[in-house]
Amino acid sequence: GLAEWTRNLAGVIRVGAGLERGLHDTLRSTPTVIVPEVSALVARLRAKWDTPEALRQFAVDFNDATGDLVAATLVLASRTRSDGLAAILDGLAQTVAAEVSTRRQLEADRAKPAQTAKLVTIITAGALGVLALGGQYLEPYRASLEGQLALAGLLACYGALLVLIRKMSEVKSVPRFFMSQEARS
Repeated sequence: GLAEWTRNLAGVIRVGAGLERGLHDTLRSTPTVIVPEVSALVARLRAKWDTPEALRQFAVDFNDATGDLVAATLVLASRTRSDGLAAILDGLAQTVAAEVSTRRQLEADRAKPAQTAKLVTIITAGALGVLALGGQYLEPYRASLEGQLALAGLLACYGALLVLIRKMSEVKSVPRFFMSQEARS
């Protein structure tokens, strides 16, 4: 949604609108997924907020490093008022689209180990359940305290490995440079 909105903004600016007017004009064609953030930005501009400050708050509302990149570009453009903003925004839209594509691919790749761990856990639990019902397989573990401790140790190691797989597949967020005051503290 952000890439499409950035591309739309570039088109509006290309036909002669200034940055603030362009931001107003793109509200109607904003992708649904980012309408709340863009609506809040436009509302701030209508309320006579300073453009760079409204854009910084847009980045805070968007709450993503990619939104920070777009907002930072627009903040710089609002200060310099130089030509070529449309071309810069077109390039930025391509960058954002590529980043989103990369994130989706990474998410798909990260989901594979988690899905494999779930499948292995289900198969292992099922096999242990069948073997426990058969009575013969778990008999050495039931016969003595040492056997029960060994079984508890093996199950604890298995659980620890599942936790480790979970930690390894967690996504670390990209550092941001536009944050709310609460997040900075």
